[in-house]
Amino acid sequence: MVFTYIRNMEELLQQIEAIKAEIAATVANTPDAVEQYRIKYLGTKGLVKQIMGEMKNVPNEQKKEFGQILNAFKIVAEEKMIQLQEALGESDEQGGAKFDFTLPGDPVAVGTRHPLNLVRNQMVSIFKRLGFAVAEGPEVEDDWHNFGAMNLPEDHPARDMQDTFYVQAASENNAAWLLRTHTSSVQARVMETQKPPIRVICPGRVYRNETISARAHCFFHQVEGLYIDENVSFADLKQTLYFFVQEMFGKDVKVRFRPSYFPFTEPSAEMDISCQICAGNGCNICKHTGWVEILGSGMVHPKVLENFGIDPEKYTGFAFGMGVERIAQLKYQVNDLRLYSQNDLRFLEQFKSV
Repeated sequence: MVFTYIRNMEELLQQIEAIKAEIAATVANTPDAVEQYRIKYLGTKGLVKQIMGEMKNVPNEQKKEFGQILNAFKIVAEEKMIQLQEALGESDEQGGAKFDFTLPGDPVAVGTRHPLNLVRNQMVSIFKRLGFAVAEGPEVEDDWHNFGAMNLPEDHPARDMQDTFYVQAASENNAAWLLRTHTSSVQARVMETQKPPIRVICPGRVYRNETISARAHCFFHQVEGLYIDENVSFADLKQTLYFFVQEMFGKDVKVRFRPSYFPFTEPSAEMDISCQICAGNGCNICKHTGWVEILGSGMVHPKVLENFGIDPEKYTGFAFGMGVERIAQLKYQVNDLRLYSQNDLRFLEQFKSV
């Protein structure tokens, strides 16, 4: 029915009764049909609003009586709306949304920690049991903390070993800023603000300008350690690292140290463990040698101690650093470093049970 403007009260009452009859006969079996009913009768331009608007044309002596008729008419339309909604199971007694609390909930996928986080957390946990505290520092670093303090002056050839992302090149009045190439910069900041004894590990992300491949990436993660105190020896370093690899890979892991060179340690050594993928029998990961290098280490160079006002005649210390990706590779046998940063759920979901 389309509302037409009335000429007298009798016509208005007739039209109300006709609309009520139409409302009573309305059937709406879908949400769209119920919404169409609401728009037609109860909407801002619906028939109920239009009829209510005729109140201004009613003589004053009849307004009270007619107002009661209009309110009753409005209630009829609203109750029909509730009936239609209830028929669809979409409303409660107050006309709001109905919810069946006996229905099972929607399944929610359970997330998991990233495999690198799992390995890093385990590494941190092992060293914490040895008394190491966790230290952190900025990823955008100045040249001094990243290189100079670590006994790598500007003309030192060891700088060529690390391809660096420079954020701001050095000028006459400004220091060079860069993305840190190792978390040794965190060690530098610790030595700058603390006095011995110092025992910290420094987990974090580092950056190097390398071609991305299955074996290398432009960013990766490290955990470095530093221990400075009186009478610290190379034997302390070896026993610390023996404990770490046995806790990480089991008591049967074999270990060997090889002499090496790092500008910030002297003497220096690299540490190999028996390949965890082939059990030392030889594979492409260990290049058929049965051994995999996992970290570099050594006694802190006296020059590094002097850079931070630590007396090398009184204090000695050791430092070590390893890549989290390398440890994760041996632990989970993941051969492609790119998988760690591609956010492929098929890969990540394999670590839900870890």
